[in-house]
Amino acid sequence: MNLLENKVALITGASRGIGRTIALEFAKHGADIAFTDLKADENSDSLKQEIAGLGRKIAFYPSNAASFADSATLVENVMADFGRIDVLVNNAGITRDGLLLRMKEEDWDAVINVNLKSVFNLTKSVQSVMLKQRCGSIINISSIVGLHGNLGQANYAASKAGIIGFSKSVAQELGSRSIRCNAIAPGFIASEMTDKVPEDIRKMWMTRIALRKMGTPTDVANVAVFLASDLSSYVTGQVIVCDGGMN
Repeated sequence: MNLLENKVALITGASRGIGRTIALEFAKHGADIAFTDLKADENSDSLKQEIAGLGRKIAFYPSNAASFADSATLVENVMADFGRIDVLVNNAGITRDGLLLRMKEEDWDAVINVNLKSVFNLTKSVQSVMLKQRCGSIINISSIVGLHGNLGQANYAASKAGIIGFSKSVAQELGSRSIRCNAIAPGFIASEMTDKVPEDIRKMWMTRIALRKMGTPTDVANVAVFLASDLSSYVTGQVIVCDGGMN
């Protein structure tokens, strides 16, 4: 079943990781894909080839999600190329971990700008499009760290908690125009970042997960497909936790 047939999705930071998998799963369900990253590289090129191989329209836009001007230009370019935007996935994000005692101001600012301000930038730019369409789904990638906090990640936790409050507020502002806004809070997801975590820490985390295994980017992408599709037409202002029952 093509749950996203005839929909156009704009996904930020999609050259790798969870964003890349979301783009691929959306394409498999019939969506045309516009995606971004800071610059073109072998990852963005290979993603374009994979999605084109699925028979979907695909375009890559080098863009800095932390820049309001870049975001506005991006939306203009996507509209010129695709004619509409049905789904926005705010996925761009970075980490600059460290205890607050030693955290530099630039580490705080960088994480807040890329992780949180980018969500404002893209949502602000896309909302006028969706208001004219009188429909749309905005999906913001948060984290369980935004719900529970984490040692050495005060900046990251603050950015991801901010996304949750932002999503709930936007859902109330835009709901009367049939525009939905939800957040996904992934847990311990297998990635390049988690591959670097020491084995003893990984084992300790595993004991806290009810399903006793790490999640995969596909697990998160499946939730995003649901939120992007009409199956979730009465779901807005929610935080869907995808963490295998972590406590």
